[in-house]
Amino acid sequence: MTNNSYLSLYAKSFNWAGFFLPKKVYLKCSNLYDFCRTVDNIADNEGEIELKKNKLLLFKNNFNNKNYNDPIIKNMWDLVEDYGISKKIIDDLFDGVESDLKNKVEINSKKDLLIYSYRVAGTVGLMMAKILNVKDKNSLKSAIDLGIAMQLTNISRDVIEDAKNNRFYISSSFESIKETLKISDLFYESSFASIKKIPLSFRFSILVARRVYRKIGYNILSKKTIENYNNSGKIYVNKIGKIIQTFLSLYDLIRLSLIKDDDHLRYKEHQIINEEINLNERL
Repeated sequence: MTNNSYLSLYAKSFNWAGFFLPKKVYLKCSNLYDFCRTVDNIADNEGEIELKKNKLLLFKNNFNNKNYNDPIIKNMWDLVEDYGISKKIIDDLFDGVESDLKNKVEINSKKDLLIYSYRVAGTVGLMMAKILNVKDKNSLKSAIDLGIAMQLTNISRDVIEDAKNNRFYISSSFESIKETLKISDLFYESSFASIKKIPLSFRFSILVARRVYRKIGYNILSKKTIENYNNSGKIYVNKIGKIIQTFLSLYDLIRLSLIKDDDHLRYKEHQIINEEINLNERL
């Protein structure tokens, strides 16, 4: 499986946005996604829980022991060493995926939802920002926010599919879905201003990814009832929708150049995560 095919199979929205990155940077981001997807697939693929736990432990040990016979592991270690990615971030990712390896996964509090979303997606946003040479600490935290926003969108979209796998991140009511998307919207907003600190050649791609993924949430809300939601199948943004969101991202690029560097971080939510995970140690 090549990096490009991983992106095209599993991450069509990111693959679309990645078109606007310089090729060398796109390939590095693909290597990161390849690693994260490999870890995630261990939990998501069919199989006995204990078998998947053993597979995750084996892959984690191979990574920790720098088993360069696996090109996915070698490429990831190249990123770690080239961009100063903290090993703690990767451990957080493993912890998040491991938490899905239960006969029944059930999240019952906003705190647990935020921590889970940080571990499986905020970590990815942070590592991506490192690859994009983001240095400003608030901007790195905003990258975490964008990852959390996207994960909350995923959770809101996949309620039926997750329930079939005995995973209950939120309740299956439309009110719960709307509330989760409301939280995700706060994180999308908090991520915006700090995109200004991303190097200019990478900025537009992030704005496109943010727009397209946020649009998924709006498409979910357009269903209005749980019955319509249940009958919609997989909710996504089609190609025409992606083109529209791409043009709207040009407006965002202009707006970004005009706004002040105000602090829009989600301090309250970061503090909730910090009760278990010291984010400053990951930056």
